[in-house]
Amino acid sequence: MTDAARNDARATRYPLLAHPHVQLHGPVDDMMYTNFKQQLLDAPQDGPVVVSITTLGGDPEIGRAMGDDIRLLRDYTGREALFLGKVAVYSAGATFMSAFPVDKRFLTRGTRLMLHERLMTSTLQLNGPLSTLPHILKAKLNEIEHSIRIQEEGFRDIVAGSQVSFEELQSRAPNNWYVDAEEARDKGLVLDVI
Repeated sequence: MTDAARNDARATRYPLLAHPHVQLHGPVDDMMYTNFKQQLLDAPQDGPVVVSITTLGGDPEIGRAMGDDIRLLRDYTGREALFLGKVAVYSAGATFMSAFPVDKRFLTRGTRLMLHERLMTSTLQLNGPLSTLPHILKAKLNEIEHSIRIQEEGFRDIVAGSQVSFEELQSRAPNNWYVDAEEARDKGLVLDVI
């Protein structure tokens, strides 16, 4: 069987994925979140809901918030939610993907995931009485440490149920780990490629 025939056969196993109820594209930001919530409200109120995304990344907290909406939908209504990554699922898009169990994640052929560490750009200015300066430094250190904990929680969610260990992701993330669709499937990060 040719690769094209094999991929066509896979696609016919998942007919719901052909017409996602929620279709997201562009930066993961406030506008995407507003669009996501409206499309989720407009989706049929019963049966599985399919969410597709194409993104080069964006705000990881928005990705986490959309993921929480999916978890709440699943936990409080019992509805199945399926994830379909198309073309590019980078950064905050992968954060959103982590809200779906690996057996509910799919990628289209040629899609790439990009997993990396959270980024921070900050300038720290020390002004004032010396006795106040340690508090400024401790506050920034607390921010960094808390962000690392959030990042680690997200990494554990991405790899849960896959063949990728937390340690492998943690070691590869500083260099922007690009994972093509077939490798993601073979490593169990997604159920299948269509």
